[in-house]
Amino acid sequence: MNRVLIALIFLLSRFSVQAQELNCQVSVLSPGVQLSDKRVFTTLETAIREFMSNKKWTSDQFLRDEKIECNLTFNINKYSTSDQTFEGTLQIQSRRPVYNSNYGSILLNFIDKDISFKYLEYQPIEFADNAYISGLASLLGYYAYVIIAMDYDSFSPLGGTPHWQKAQSVVNNAITDPAKGWKGTDIPPRNRFWLVENYLNPIYKPLRDANYLYHRKGMDNMYDKMELGRTSILEALQKIQQVNKQRPSSYNVQLWFNAKTDELVNIFKQSSPAEKVAVIQLLGELDPTNNNKYRQINQ
Repeated sequence: MNRVLIALIFLLSRFSVQAQELNCQVSVLSPGVQLSDKRVFTTLETAIREFMSNKKWTSDQFLRDEKIECNLTFNINKYSTSDQTFEGTLQIQSRRPVYNSNYGSILLNFIDKDISFKYLEYQPIEFADNAYISGLASLLGYYAYVIIAMDYDSFSPLGGTPHWQKAQSVVNNAITDPAKGWKGTDIPPRNRFWLVENYLNPIYKPLRDANYLYHRKGMDNMYDKMELGRTSILEALQKIQQVNKQRPSSYNVQLWFNAKTDELVNIFKQSSPAEKVAVIQLLGELDPTNNNKYRQINQ
């Protein structure tokens, strides 16, 4: 085998093997924390970014341009120097590329309003699928699997199931963590436990089917088959309607619309007058808090 071919094989294997699943941008903000030296927040930001982007979360091979684009924004409002405890909120965002375009469709955009974890500066973040190691590792591992599961569900029917199951395993392992969000009994009951519990409940299967219909059959067709794409997106909304009838004001349905409201307005602005009337009525039923936004479809 000549040396050029050997070098080419080496470069290609390096290209595919080194590319993990997530391209994760991380921000750790602490405007409300009064501290003379805030270096610990910068160190934490770097540690989280490296952990999320460098860890291999699945057995699948990703090329560099196939990585899932995501953002984690921590807003720390309380930090204890005595036991290195951080408290605050975490905004999770992820996007999915749309076929034949430079557009990224938002899959997740919500805030976990009650996070709490310990972090000792410069200590490596260690994670295991089958054991609880730390609150921070569990939090990051959980959202890594949620991001991947949502992405996989958008490319194939129920494709994210193994990753939803891994997220649920993280929840089960973290049951002893004193922080809120890991238990089904926590108040309010809209937390990490219920997010994954619901997605694995057969009642929510139409919502996951909708994720595939909306993106693979809908958005990926919008470039050259716009009417066909909109028809699939409308079918996706009708799938969500099935869930809404059984679980009105569901947490998972609410999170889905948190990511899609503005996009839906832009999509259906191009539809026929009759379709606009029908979709505005349907969206008002499924997502009443954003009813005023949906009326913009008629403008």
